[in-house]
Amino acid sequence: MDQWYARIAVIVASIALIAIRAPHGQRSRAVPTKTNARGALENALLALAMIAFFLPLVWVASSQPTAANYTLHPAAFWSGALVLVASLWLFARSHDDLGTNWSITLEVREAHQLVTSGVYRTLRHPMYTALLLYSLGFALVLPNWIAGPAYLVSMLLLVGFRLGPEERLMHAEFGPAYEDYTRRSKRLIPGFW
Repeated sequence: MDQWYARIAVIVASIALIAIRAPHGQRSRAVPTKTNARGALENALLALAMIAFFLPLVWVASSQPTAANYTLHPAAFWSGALVLVASLWLFARSHDDLGTNWSITLEVREAHQLVTSGVYRTLRHPMYTALLLYSLGFALVLPNWIAGPAYLVSMLLLVGFRLGPEERLMHAEFGPAYEDYTRRSKRLIPGFW
């Protein structure tokens, strides 16, 4: 399969992700922060995620690192494309459901509300699920052993190190209401975990 399909998929998915997030970022930054739990580890994880997000775009522009390229299989490409579409839907829905409660980091906004409706009815972290799916889609559509899985590795690290602190932050803010919510919902995978 021609690598141009992969290039187009990476460009379209990247633009879609940025287009979904941008208005929500602008809107949420207008709401003052009440509690900020961002530390050195959080900064490092966000920097790693940013670098890993742009690595596929470097590959699109230059095919670098060329030594890690491989032949794209149609089944991998089409599977990855479907995963990307599903992830972008969940990403958009998560942002819409959170509204101004969303933040790129570990923060609680002024007048922050515990969101338990929409996709948050069954999942406490659907945006992380969306980003993990998105990064898996990249790994499938991008035929390069480094650029393809780079974002997936960074997202696994980010989610792995962030889930606990974020849940502690929500528990400190919302107490019994959050405890009740954790009993009714799963972290990342509906009906499982």
